[in-house]
Amino acid sequence: MTPLSVLDLAPIAEGADAAQSFRNSLSLAQHAERLGYRRFWLAEHHGMPGIASAATSVLIGHVAGGTKTIRVGAGGIMLPNHSPLVIAEQFGTLESLYPGRIDLGLGRAPGSDQATARAMRRNMHAGPDEFPQDVVELMDFLSDEPRQAVRAVPGTGLKVPIWILGSSLFGAQLAAMLGLPYAFASHFAPGQMMQAVEVYRASFKPSAQLAKPHVMLGFNVVAADSDEEAAVLATSLQQAFVNLRTGRPSRLPRPLPGYFETLGPMERATLQDVLSCSAIGSPQTVQRGLRDFIARTGADELMITSQIHDHAARLHSYEITAEAVRT
Repeated sequence: MTPLSVLDLAPIAEGADAAQSFRNSLSLAQHAERLGYRRFWLAEHHGMPGIASAATSVLIGHVAGGTKTIRVGAGGIMLPNHSPLVIAEQFGTLESLYPGRIDLGLGRAPGSDQATARAMRRNMHAGPDEFPQDVVELMDFLSDEPRQAVRAVPGTGLKVPIWILGSSLFGAQLAAMLGLPYAFASHFAPGQMMQAVEVYRASFKPSAQLAKPHVMLGFNVVAADSDEEAAVLATSLQQAFVNLRTGRPSRLPRPLPGYFETLGPMERATLQDVLSCSAIGSPQTVQRGLRDFIARTGADELMITSQIHDHAARLHSYEITAEAVRT
């Protein structure tokens, strides 16, 4: 059985606020733990009215403190926004509080627009081009015997598992070179997925952390008791994508029956492209979608994201998904 994990964007739904989002994230993590999901990851975004996980490390601590066994981590920390030492200290702290349960996924995108990135960093000297060097520096801070004079306290010797995140061949090549597990953002940028997976597996070099390649792929699921109900629930995700792509980022909208049919040809084509790695429908439809995707990609693990406005419906979607891979 292919392991399933959860990617939570800590959505702020229309009619709610960040505080409600955090309560929902913990509720979802506890639900996922009961259902047997392997990991619960949160992603760093900034300046997004519909995403509450900007202070990612803080939120990871909140979720880890309210759960017992599920691994909790970042999917991911956008390393160009931070010094490697700060992230080593933050995740060293989390690992010390919740030993054996913390993951650290690293990405090289800003997780925001350029104006927000400038506001975060104060300058743009640090950037994606320095990402490989920063990853190696961060790994060194967490190692048993760092080569650097400065020590991460806590952090040194804790060897928090590091993942490389990506949506292009760059991340695949880096993860393979460093012998790290690789997570591909196919839930919103599927274009180079198969090529990146092939490059990663073909180029992988074993490391102290990982003996053989491990690929986790992002996958959207909107599951409900019927195809018709799921199609309506999925309009929240569709609206959010269109709003974002047209420069009008919003809170996660309420479902809008018939929304897809109101769109023009370009908007429809965009949605069909970015959401091509998705299963939307009844338990049977979702089961077929998951099985077909796993067979096509050979994924070692799936990271399921379900952007659903109603929290109870979202919990039910993850329940249906968990059952779909067991039967």
